[in-house]
Amino acid sequence: MTLLIKGMVCNRCIYVLEQEFFNLGIKIITIELGRVVIEDTAHDISLESIKSMLKKNGFELRYSKTQETVEKIKELVESGITMQLQSGNPTKFSSLISDKLTKNYDTLSALFSAAEGQTLEKYIILRKMEKIKELLVYTDLSMSEITHTLGYSSPAHLSNQLKKYTGFTSSYYKRIRLDKVTIIEKQSHTTKTL
Repeated sequence: MTLLIKGMVCNRCIYVLEQEFFNLGIKIITIELGRVVIEDTAHDISLESIKSMLKKNGFELRYSKTQETVEKIKELVESGITMQLQSGNPTKFSSLISDKLTKNYDTLSALFSAAEGQTLEKYIILRKMEKIKELLVYTDLSMSEITHTLGYSSPAHLSNQLKKYTGFTSSYYKRIRLDKVTIIEKQSHTTKTL
């Protein structure tokens, strides 16, 4: 991923940013005045933490048109997943994205893939998987309810996707929930007996 950075004026700026990106756990591929290319695996680090680090050091993130479009696409994916959860109706992401950005979906998808190093479809699936993990750990929703809410064809299909993309089954995430509930109950019981 390429980041355009405003305020880089000397070699000292390069040195400072090398240290700061290292501290965030982000591998730099290349760095030059005004431009840093980071490894694609850095998508785990939030853009907000990068912006915060830059601001702390007197720099600012500048967006190219491509980066702006990619960020808008990511926002639309998040809002599409949220709409799906609230309404229980499947979101057609291709229509949502192309309608909101008034551009052809195939063009936007190609632009996203080139900028992010992964397809837009895979990004959507990965974001859904994150939401599903969250629902399994923090809510009482069953796999059937999650399947229906997020528009999957069956709980088995959803379970297979979850295993494929996260390496874990739904029962693993449900066990995490049970462990959390047990800890909370023990803490609550201990507090009451004191």
